[in-house]
Amino acid sequence: MKHDKTKEKQVSRRKFLAGAAAVTAGAATLGFPMIAKAQVPISFRFQSTWPTKDIFHEYALDFAKKVNDMTGGELKIEVLPAGAVVPAFNLLDAVSKGTLDGGHGVQVYHYGKQNALALWGSGPGFGMDADMMLAWHKYGGGKALLAKVYASIGANVVSFPYGPMATQPLGWFKKPITKIEDFKGMKFRTVGISIDVFTGLGASVNALPGGEIVPAMDRGLLDGAEFNNASSDRLLGFADVSKVCMLQSYHQNAEVFEITFNKTKFDALPDKMKAIIENAVEAASSDMWWKSCDRYSQDYIDLQTKDKVKFYKTPDAILARQLVAYDETVARKSAENPLFKEVVESQIKFAERVVKWDMDYNVGRRMAYNHYFGAKKAPAKKG
Repeated sequence: MKHDKTKEKQVSRRKFLAGAAAVTAGAATLGFPMIAKAQVPISFRFQSTWPTKDIFHEYALDFAKKVNDMTGGELKIEVLPAGAVVPAFNLLDAVSKGTLDGGHGVQVYHYGKQNALALWGSGPGFGMDADMMLAWHKYGGGKALLAKVYASIGANVVSFPYGPMATQPLGWFKKPITKIEDFKGMKFRTVGISIDVFTGLGASVNALPGGEIVPAMDRGLLDGAEFNNASSDRLLGFADVSKVCMLQSYHQNAEVFEITFNKTKFDALPDKMKAIIENAVEAASSDMWWKSCDRYSQDYIDLQTKDKVKFYKTPDAILARQLVAYDETVARKSAENPLFKEVVESQIKFAERVVKWDMDYNVGRRMAYNHYFGAKKAPAKKG
């Protein structure tokens, strides 16, 4: 009798399991949600080329957050500051070798490896601003050329130029720059093709990462330096070592940031995740520009009111000489490097068309600004 009851229980259990399987299959057919196994998130370790306090490092964190949010945590990017794993100028090698999974920086930092890389932002851009530079990259042939340039040095990276920068100041100095001769013998910091441009102006140039500039000026190792913008310059302490900043310059009129991934690791990602990253880059690019408009304009005011910095416009004669020095550099580099020449020719073709359209179509802002915010004339007295 006991044996029969045991047999009945076994039969009953088999029926229950079979029924449960049928219900599960039916639920899937009807579109009811299934409970999926939790996926282990993919973790990528990035490093920026910026100190933690710089707004540029904040931009790197902003990009990472967008990817982390858009992937629902399936991909988690951690961003370390400059020097956490490698020095800022060694970022490309670290990403290419897989020491880091990716990084945030600028292409001009790779100038010593392949000078054509500096054309993504170091120089006057043939009249283009940084947004136009990104337009050339995406729609004017720049993307294919960049892949070709990186292949020429065996870099195992996937590069995403993004983040249009405002025109950068000529730099910070001990006294206002009024003529070309003021650069003669000056110990000056810059990077990329601008090294050749300022050398052509007579300066003795030293390329340093952002975090090392102010300490070098403080120790008297530099007489002048350029970096980027009001927020970065204020956060990095330029106002502590100089009270003179010259605005407007052609040395980096169209610079953009760069997000790099180790190509082997990027290629191994699911297609959906690659698409999310590509769209996150463009979303971060727009957000970066909007944030920069807000933050740079306020820090520009604070540098004047709180830090007592005096700003001066760079004389037109110096701007014109910069263009001549750039042309001389481009001619020399193009003769030495066919890839450099190919990128330059592509940019010129795009710039000639897009800059003319921009100048013809878009109205200047100064008249409207002066109308609304300029000095108001006192009303004429009656009688």
